[in-house]
Amino acid sequence: MQRTDAILKQVMAAFERESHLKLHHSPIHISRNSGVLTVAGEVPDVASRKRLIRLTRTYSDGEPLVDELRVSAEPPLGDGELRTRICERILQTTEFRNCVICARVKGQLEMLRGTMDQAGEEGGGVVEVTVEGGVVTLTGQVMSLSHRRLASVIAWWVGGCRDVANLLECVPPQADGDEEIHEAMALVLESDPRVHAEQITINVERNQITLAGCVATDAERRQAEMDAWCLDTLGGVVNRIAVRA
Repeated sequence: MQRTDAILKQVMAAFERESHLKLHHSPIHISRNSGVLTVAGEVPDVASRKRLIRLTRTYSDGEPLVDELRVSAEPPLGDGELRTRICERILQTTEFRNCVICARVKGQLEMLRGTMDQAGEEGGGVVEVTVEGGVVTLTGQVMSLSHRRLASVIAWWVGGCRDVANLLECVPPQADGDEEIHEAMALVLESDPRVHAEQITINVERNQITLAGCVATDAERRQAEMDAWCLDTLGGVVNRIAVRA
């Protein structure tokens, strides 16, 4: 108990130094069972969730970690509505135009575009969306790691999801690294109509994303940072974007 309490205190202190956000109304718990740490609780956004998981890994000295943190959904969405919105957004995204898109509804597979026979065709792939208790699970295969990461970001963009479990496979397999994360981040910014991607520069070093440049509003600055936090990567995010006076 003392060990987990000490880790939690270190994590929360580091979190408040990084984000300047207080989580007094979002209680976080860390427990240990058979040498495995579990971090649980509810946080206001995906950035807080990713920060807490990264900091817990940092202060736990490499102990195995079970992630049970969830993002609060305000307003809450039913699983069916959330699944429908995510599928519609993926269907409308140019990068997935050659993908078979389907949804898992009450254990049954519903084909929304294409057939499973088309999944292996050149430039194709398949994305299957399942939602249970507000947790989105993405399965299937896509053509690149950038496509894989973009699928997660789209799920977060829709709003209302409490977590995203991205189990998409990249076929053929690709080596991951800073260059790949940079490519995915550029794709995400270009896909987000709320930001001007050409005004933002990206640097990735040891999985950490640093954003710079100059934008018109603080809302755009915050949105670009949130896009980075939505990306599937183990590193953190540094926001050095300036807002024009």
